[in-house]
Amino acid sequence: MNNKIKIVSIAIFSLLFAKIASAEVAPGFNNWDDVEAAANGGQVNVYMWGGSDAINGFVDDFYGAPLKSDYNITLNRIGVAGTVDVVNQVLSEKEAGITGDNGNVDLIWINGENFWTLKQADLLYGPFAAGLPNSKFVAWDNPAVNLDFGRPVDGMESPWSSAQFHFMYDSARNDYEDMPRNYGFLTKWISDNPGRFTYIRPGKGGFVGTRFVKQIFFELSGGQEQWVGPYNEELYNKWAPKVWALLNSWEADLHRDGETYPTNNAELHALFANGEVDMSFTQSPRGAGPTNSAGTTPPTSRAFAFYDNMIGDFNYWAIPYNAPNKAAALVYANLVLEPTLQAAQVQPANGFCCGWGISTAKVTSSDGVAAIQDAQNNLGDAAEDQGILARALVSDIAAEYQDKIEADWQANVLLK
Repeated sequence: MNNKIKIVSIAIFSLLFAKIASAEVAPGFNNWDDVEAAANGGQVNVYMWGGSDAINGFVDDFYGAPLKSDYNITLNRIGVAGTVDVVNQVLSEKEAGITGDNGNVDLIWINGENFWTLKQADLLYGPFAAGLPNSKFVAWDNPAVNLDFGRPVDGMESPWSSAQFHFMYDSARNDYEDMPRNYGFLTKWISDNPGRFTYIRPGKGGFVGTRFVKQIFFELSGGQEQWVGPYNEELYNKWAPKVWALLNSWEADLHRDGETYPTNNAELHALFANGEVDMSFTQSPRGAGPTNSAGTTPPTSRAFAFYDNMIGDFNYWAIPYNAPNKAAALVYANLVLEPTLQAAQVQPANGFCCGWGISTAKVTSSDGVAAIQDAQNNLGDAAEDQGILARALVSDIAAEYQDKIEADWQANVLLK
């Protein structure tokens, strides 16, 4: 990008964000005192995927308790099988004419296509995110945050936590210093170690495999920045043949000669644990820690990352247009951004252990800094250096690339 254009673009974004940040705290409220007063004595109905006892317990203990003691708000956590179920509920309420404050859902744990479905249908309350007091800790200038799978957040959801693609290796078999740090070196590593590598096939249940392939597009094309924004058919068609050619060049040296591929994380972890391949994938800030603890990877497993183009994404809280307790929902969304609670969610001992939803560099309070440092110190030796991950972080891209890559990989690699 021309430097003058880049400077102007940054200036425009800064002015736009300053305007958003100076706006009212959220529609219907003049200031944060109004929000807390309206929320006092009420409840908040939090709808979220309920498949993890550890995450459920974390929300109940770390959010439910201070909501009650500090704000006199009762937390009602409603577990669902999938976020799409809540999205469909809100859509049904709209069809039934349920508006105002008469809905059932105050907050949804959400991102990606589910967010886009509600945003397109104008079924979200907001913009509210920049008006939260703790929004000052959010890196809103980072596309990984202000874009949700390539689509603008526009203040209609506020971050909770994050995940970032990287790799695992077994330190009993390989040395950290010898692991490849980009796809060029990975290509050589595969050639030098035939049969010892495979990857998750892109497709249903294998989004991490799709992410692995997306990152090849970034590296071969000279950077991720050009992929940010609306789907670009011309850009995709220019680089896709080169990506398929590279992946096809690996096949003779892949596990089982590339005739089969694992379809999900569990299958790849099993091959890795059985010693059939030397790398697996992770998205946890603890690296190999969670799977080591679960016994699904060898206890000597460790994490490493490439130095560039490691896709990370954020998950968020969104408030439906007809939420019955909007003030309490705002208090909740603000609470989860509190630096000490962000540090708590990263701490392995607390069971959640997703990545940061805030930029730790923006935290200056002594208690916040101490909590962040303690959490990072406790990630364990199975984690990659957090500075390497931060420098390698890039955002995911428009959802249209997902379907295109998955279909074309099958046609041009699997079934070639």
